[in-house]
Amino acid sequence: MQTIHAAADAIKRKEITPTQLVEQCLTAIERWEKHVHAWVFVDADYARGEAKRLEADLARGFYRGPLHGMPIGVKDIYDVYDWPTACGSKLWANSISRQDAAVVASLREAGAIFLGKTVTTQYASFDPPVTKNPWNLAHTPGGSSSGSAAAVATGMCLAALGSQTGGSITRPASYCGIAGCKPTYGLLPLDGIMPLAHSMDHPGPMAHNATDLAILLRGMCDGWAPNDSINFVEKAAVPVSRPRFGRLRQLFDENADDTTRDMMDEIVHRFAEDGASVEEFALPAAFSDVVRRHRIVMAVEAAQYHEPRFRRHPEDYSPRISQLLKEGLDCPASEYARTKQHQQELTQAMGLSIYGDLVLLCPATTCPAPLADTTGDPAFNSPWSYTGLPTISLQTGYFVDGLPLAIQLVAGPNREDVLFSTAAWCEKRLAATPLQPPYPEK
Repeated sequence: MQTIHAAADAIKRKEITPTQLVEQCLTAIERWEKHVHAWVFVDADYARGEAKRLEADLARGFYRGPLHGMPIGVKDIYDVYDWPTACGSKLWANSISRQDAAVVASLREAGAIFLGKTVTTQYASFDPPVTKNPWNLAHTPGGSSSGSAAAVATGMCLAALGSQTGGSITRPASYCGIAGCKPTYGLLPLDGIMPLAHSMDHPGPMAHNATDLAILLRGMCDGWAPNDSINFVEKAAVPVSRPRFGRLRQLFDENADDTTRDMMDEIVHRFAEDGASVEEFALPAAFSDVVRRHRIVMAVEAAQYHEPRFRRHPEDYSPRISQLLKEGLDCPASEYARTKQHQQELTQAMGLSIYGDLVLLCPATTCPAPLADTTGDPAFNSPWSYTGLPTISLQTGYFVDGLPLAIQLVAGPNREDVLFSTAAWCEKRLAATPLQPPYPEK
């Protein structure tokens, strides 16, 4: 499976061209898309034209960096100039964007090639998508970044853009056998991205490993964050010498299935044998209410955005997003205010307790990917969207009935440097190479 950092090295050595990378992805799309349905549309002519333009840049000595000529997918809640942004809506299917979302513009300048739009669950919420899990077509790829995860997993693109308000990067990345990063809230601008809950919406990268995540996140940050605060690529390349982990229990033991708990026990034992410091981490008392409170914020803020259109076009909203919006419309203002106070206090408490190079360790999901009538349980992800803490999910090499399992790392606010260097250490002890789903027999 091709990775961004390997392809970038090959481009610099003139062993491969952007056109060849694009054609590799288009071949994979022709092979896989009829099975997994990861794309809303693919613009092959545009991608080929961009590849030729970027090759001309290389010929005159203009190299934009490690994203130069890299084919990626864009979740269909991001605006891309002259492409529609449907967000899973039938009525918005032909809503053409007149400018790029902020992070899309940064990636375009960095030399990324956009292959097309990937499937999102409707309005980035909970209704199951058309996309299938490439490891088992009867199972969910997760949501809401469903198409992005499946496209990366099958080699239809080298990386993709996702977004997370609950667990919409971590969960699909985990279910589909790739890596995902939800950065610190506010690190990336939200301009040109359809909102779900404005105080918890996070753009983020999905790729095969931590190094690729770092490269894509760095490109998304260009022009938006101070250069001295986003040294992700360097940190991903140099593993920390002796990581400090705080193992999370409580919610993460109570809601995990037996196979996930067993996986965590084995990995913690392996990490400790390899020299890591692993201690139990006591979560604040307020953490016990985080899942319920997260739902309140998501419902009220989604209703704030969607209310006028939801009342005018209720037929364009699927059952689960409709239920979420009704909850938000019915929520008393006093309950929302109490929840926002809880969010602020828990965010502050977590930020103070994760100090220095400490990284929290927990499962990425409650279980392997469930059947396709759901997008899965976001309980292990929503706390970090609620508190805005940066996370990375990594594949472990453990499988249950052919479905991959992943771990999740959580760092203090704006400590992506610690997060990536710790992730690099973990990857050396887990799945050494990108996972390849088996091609469907039928």
